[in-house]
Amino acid sequence: MYDQNKKLPIGVEFFEDIRTDGFYYIDKTNFIKDLINMRGSVNLFTRPRRFGKSLNMDMIKCFFEMGSDQSLFDGLNISKEKDLCDQYQGKYPVISISLKDVDGRNYELALKKMAATLKKEIRRHQYLLEGEELSEIDKNAVKHLFTDTLDETDQEESLYLLSEMLYKYHGQKVILLIDEYDVPLDKAYSKGYYDEMVDHMRGLFGEVLKTNPNLYFAVLTGCLRISKESIFTGINNFKVHSIADTSYDEYFGFTDEEVKKILSYYQIETQYDVIKEWYDGYQFGKENIYCPWDVINYIADYLNDSHIQPKLYWLNTSGNYIIRQLIKRADANMREEIEQLIAGQSICKEIKIELTYKDLDILEYGDNDASRNNLWSILYTTGYLTTRVCDGRKYELTIPNREIHDIFVTQIKEWMQDTIILGNLSQLKEFWQAVATGNVPVFEEMFRNYLLKTISIRDTNTTIDKKENFYHGLLLGILRGNIAWIIKSNQESGEGYADIIMEIPEQRIGCIFEMKYAQDGNLEKSCVIALKQIEDKKYTTILSEDGMNIIYKYGVACYKKDCKVMMK
Repeated sequence: MYDQNKKLPIGVEFFEDIRTDGFYYIDKTNFIKDLINMRGSVNLFTRPRRFGKSLNMDMIKCFFEMGSDQSLFDGLNISKEKDLCDQYQGKYPVISISLKDVDGRNYELALKKMAATLKKEIRRHQYLLEGEELSEIDKNAVKHLFTDTLDETDQEESLYLLSEMLYKYHGQKVILLIDEYDVPLDKAYSKGYYDEMVDHMRGLFGEVLKTNPNLYFAVLTGCLRISKESIFTGINNFKVHSIADTSYDEYFGFTDEEVKKILSYYQIETQYDVIKEWYDGYQFGKENIYCPWDVINYIADYLNDSHIQPKLYWLNTSGNYIIRQLIKRADANMREEIEQLIAGQSICKEIKIELTYKDLDILEYGDNDASRNNLWSILYTTGYLTTRVCDGRKYELTIPNREIHDIFVTQIKEWMQDTIILGNLSQLKEFWQAVATGNVPVFEEMFRNYLLKTISIRDTNTTIDKKENFYHGLLLGILRGNIAWIIKSNQESGEGYADIIMEIPEQRIGCIFEMKYAQDGNLEKSCVIALKQIEDKKYTTILSEDGMNIIYKYGVACYKKDCKVMMK
């Protein structure tokens, strides 16, 4: 379909590969110029995942590091800044680590991952053992770092020691780059060793970032802005650039102009409206931003198949433990507000950009506006929501685009479902009993009450099929809670596929559930249609073949937060 030569850089995080292996590159090198002119001693950039943080960090490394290939920047914006390049390009020793792989089911295993990450970077500088620049004592200290096991103390001292040795060796201060700094804390929080990891990282960062005479400047990236009191205690000249800040707002993600340019390059300008609807809508500072991961993946898929439909590329590209936990703790008011967002409305909230993971625990037992606002703060900073208007700490929040809207309708609904199910076990058992005995009034009333507690998809532009799937999933989740029952979804039976087939083997009881969405609000009519479909398609065939003596045929119709159940 196209004859362009440049490949799309899906998942490519190394700047050198982009520039030497024929990948398309959207020029973000002015980021370097702004960093030089506006930096602090320690600079933290927080952005949602998949917005180009890692690539930018590697770009910084390639520009500043001694011995790097300076031709990588030929023809790019930064190359026009000749005086700046003469002064800074290739002039500094660089320490560059990514903490994205620091994980483990317990603290001890996470420490081993941290040690491996640190030693990998230390070994990159083993040339320090050569020449006469370092004393034998200094060389032995360096050798210890990459030859011996690094315990907690060794790890906390390692980056400072490495920066000291690099300064001594080169006679030039060091640039420190730490990508995905908050991943170890995220993993520790989800696995139950958060306090230990906080203490460890406070020691690690405190040693190298606080009053370090060997450091020229440091850059850190992550998704969350962890409070200074948590792990950055005592670090001066600490500059944080979040998604709410106007500085550097165009360097993470794609701008509208950049998207138009890449579509023009691949001669698919016709897809602009689709990409804008699905993957645009983020407000970083004053800049309107597209998710680059989504844009590149969609273009690649479209070039292979012009009939491809947009996908949820951003979903599950990393862990969502925090979001899941917060959503599950959401009270009725929060769920109602999420429903407003799904309906295309906005909500006004006070956002706390700086958080600790302990702040998130407040939701378990706090009952004030500040604790509830933590949910909105996390959803905003991690990319599930964006803002259109910001007045001080008050933010007008909305869902940024079609992709995230669909994630709310599907994924977030599922996360909430686990903890909402009919309130408690006794109610759940009552519901199961009603289903198993053909007690339609109780079945209907309890399912209606459940809908009132659950995010609906009212006022959306979703198709009827997807709406039916929504309610199908709700009922399926409740029924599957009974492990003694055999539950099958979209099971072939007779002359079609029944929505839900249920068997209670010990009692020889079988149930067929056919779900309908009453688009016109006529629930009874939709139930009649559902029951007729069960009869016409002979859905009970499989139950009869399996020896079920009693068979209940349920037609279930839903509309917004209401439902009707009929049985035959």
